[in-house]
Amino acid sequence: MRTFDSLDALARAVGDRKDLYVRWSVGPEHDLREESSQDDLTGAPLPGLSASPLRREAWWGGRSARLWVARRLYDYCHLPRVKNPRTRPWVLSGTEVARGPDNEPLVTDIAPVGWIAWTVITEARDVIEDQTGRWGPINRFTSP
Repeated sequence: MRTFDSLDALARAVGDRKDLYVRWSVGPEHDLREESSQDDLTGAPLPGLSASPLRREAWWGGRSARLWVARRLYDYCHLPRVKNPRTRPWVLSGTEVARGPDNEPLVTDIAPVGWIAWTVITEARDVIEDQTGRWGPINRFTSP
């Protein structure tokens, strides 16, 4: 499987495609055994793998594809720290079949497209932190 080694390369690959997603996990070899995720809160099996869409929404207009992809990557960059240090981002194509408990797409008919290098995550973080608005990655509340 190829590795995307720059934010620009990933943004070019996404282009106008509507079937590309990023998933944070230990990888497709593990995930494609059952092609199903599980709700962490209840343990309920989900009818596909949870993933984040990489397609640009129409409301994004002519804004930078690079910024869009950076934002999509930054959303879940905390997962290796809070879930599993072996968690890595990878790109897949697939078909959305439902929405999960966090309103995330659940995807089946998956074809792995490529790993995303950690340098790309660093680039994404830098792009986001250069923005002027107040914003940060999605994170779950944890009690002290």
